[in-house]
Amino acid sequence: MLTINLIRENPEFVIERLGVKNFDAAAIVNNILTLDRRRRELQSQSDGIQSELNTLSKQIGLMMKNGEKDAAEKAKESVATMKEQQKSYIDELAATEEELKNEIVKLPNLPHASVAPGKTADDNVIVRSGGTVPVLHSDAAPHWDLIKKYDIIDFDLGIKLTGAGFPVYKGKGAKLQRALVNFFLDEGEKAGYREIEPPIMVNKDSGFGTGQLPDKEGQMYHATLDDFYMIPTAEVPVTNIYRDVILDGSELPVRNMAYTPCFRREAGSWGAHVRGLNRLHQFDKVEIVQIAHPDNSYEQLEEMVKHVEGLLVKLGLPYRILRLCGGDISFTSALTYDFEVFSAAQQRWLEVSSTSNFEAFQANRLKCRFKDKGDKQTRLCHTLNGSALALPRIVAAILENFQTPDGIIIPEVLRQYTRFDIID
Repeated sequence: MLTINLIRENPEFVIERLGVKNFDAAAIVNNILTLDRRRRELQSQSDGIQSELNTLSKQIGLMMKNGEKDAAEKAKESVATMKEQQKSYIDELAATEEELKNEIVKLPNLPHASVAPGKTADDNVIVRSGGTVPVLHSDAAPHWDLIKKYDIIDFDLGIKLTGAGFPVYKGKGAKLQRALVNFFLDEGEKAGYREIEPPIMVNKDSGFGTGQLPDKEGQMYHATLDDFYMIPTAEVPVTNIYRDVILDGSELPVRNMAYTPCFRREAGSWGAHVRGLNRLHQFDKVEIVQIAHPDNSYEQLEEMVKHVEGLLVKLGLPYRILRLCGGDISFTSALTYDFEVFSAAQQRWLEVSSTSNFEAFQANRLKCRFKDKGDKQTRLCHTLNGSALALPRIVAAILENFQTPDGIIIPEVLRQYTRFDIID
């Protein structure tokens, strides 16, 4: 959530920067400024009456002390009238503040200066790439055929148990999943991340804090009786650990990670780009989250990018890193790098991670603050997160890129976890 001070002091800048996200903010910003002026007027009027009430209260005490009973009674009548007037101001003030908040949360985060204008993923900027695209044998198959051939993931059974987009992992498929989770967590620990095991359901306050609510209800599974939401990513509960918390500046950055299942009610469509593991409603992911000092949050973002890149290098997967354009960046992000791996059998790039700096946007919603030594005022933290990594498309790329006529070779770094070298 953007701060009211930023909007009040730099409305033209806010409108111009949100234009990079192809968001026309003019009407909302103008309404915010109108509501903010009315809010401050009401606050001033309420404060003025309170000052008069304080003065009258002292005078009534003196009148009573001096035996001026009639004058005191008249003053009391004035006090009653003023309190009624003040109540009307307070009621209107509360309604205005609520309307103001509802307008502010409609505005996306401002994109970082490095974010290029653009409308679609085609306008994203390739930052760098690595790895070697393998040359597959003549009978190479996409992963949705390989999983049937080796009986390691069962989509039909998932449909029987739940529905489409909820696969069942079996045998070496389940072991590969577990191996990847353990590998990602071990690598995260080496990089200084503390492991968290959070709930996989959150309340509305948590959904609001990280920006999923109020505008993404349709993408989340909702347990209506308890009013809980299944998490779309561990970012939500892990970042909300710091809701309403004031940190010591010397503690920053705080690094946490979590493995969780993730749930998304994304509308699917037909075609190879969503077939098999390419898009699921339930999937596993290891997420890294940082609460950072605003003075060096972009240094931390680069550190996170290098960490995710290192995972792909160790897995031996061909990859590329893209800086998202204004039209492809999320509502909450200031700057996002997407990681894609090349699927040799599908001959296409698959997104496996988004690593983002939200600056103070989430922290303002969370009231996540810090205080440096010697400072009198608290400041908003910066929040960052990244997938390190999301499993389905990593599994798809491993199955496709490492297939041979004799089976699927397991990347060397995973063999200590799988305890087998090949799926055959």
